[in-house]
Amino acid sequence: MEYQVIAEITPPATLAQLDELQQHGVSSLLSDELDLLAAVEGPDGVEVEPIDHTVTAGPTGVAISWTLDAPALEFAEHSARHVLGEVLSRTPLADWAITRCEVSATDEQLEAALADEPEEPVGEAEPDAATREELLAAADQLGGLGPEAFGPATEEQARLFAGALVLGIEVLTDELFQDIQGLEDSELPASEQDTLWVLDELPERFADEYTALFAKQFLVSAVIVGHRLCRPGWDGPHSTAEALVVHLLRTAAETQLELAGLADELPLEDIFTAFDEAVFADFDHLLLYEAEQDGVKGLDFADWFRPKPELTGSLHPYLADPEA
Repeated sequence: MEYQVIAEITPPATLAQLDELQQHGVSSLLSDELDLLAAVEGPDGVEVEPIDHTVTAGPTGVAISWTLDAPALEFAEHSARHVLGEVLSRTPLADWAITRCEVSATDEQLEAALADEPEEPVGEAEPDAATREELLAAADQLGGLGPEAFGPATEEQARLFAGALVLGIEVLTDELFQDIQGLEDSELPASEQDTLWVLDELPERFADEYTALFAKQFLVSAVIVGHRLCRPGWDGPHSTAEALVVHLLRTAAETQLELAGLADELPLEDIFTAFDEAVFADFDHLLLYEAEQDGVKGLDFADWFRPKPELTGSLHPYLADPEA
């Protein structure tokens, strides 16, 4: 479905209003960069196709009207913001800011709302037979969890969810590599980034600590979790970082099912209840998304990669050495 994304980009406060020559230069530069884009990779590897764009510069900044073909509104907005951030970072406009990036409602959507008529769900996918088979096949790799981890789900429903988890592991790994690249290129923490694929989903109040090194360590934890989930004998997250990885995998699995148009076929609420009981020893990691919590072991940022106190065993060297 086509979406009209409206973006506004403003110069740093130290820069006076743009004169006509500067406006022309900035407009031409951004338009040329957008012309080079044949496709945009959205969240979870979903391809978003640029259709058309207009760039209008004024004394206080630039307005971009960008038509994108995307499966859902959130993919259009997320992809547009991410790509515009990359474009700015590789041009002389690296210190400019994206102050707005959102989908503007189409005339058809507005008419439907005014008429109080039910509108066709935006971005709702039809069940994909090929993806169904891919998920069912991928389920065989998830050796760490038994049928009890999926509650009242039928055998096929359980396999679809298990396959979605496996694909979610792959997507999470790929997106962490992209986050690492962005952090290394900018040499700035996540708090100074416009958009990141995975780190934006972690507790926001620690964003200043999410550096390129942290992202690499979190990637190591994600790889360890993925490996352990795919072999027999899952015994829960061994650290706060691993618990956060599993937390993100829940969302990644649901996203895979939604993209395949299969989410409505599964009793997801019941599955998630059983899944949480099977994979987590506790839910302390969720406190990190709330107000500051004191006195809970393992929740201090410095302890995220350390094994929980009740566990023994070796720690990956890259996680043990802060100067890795």
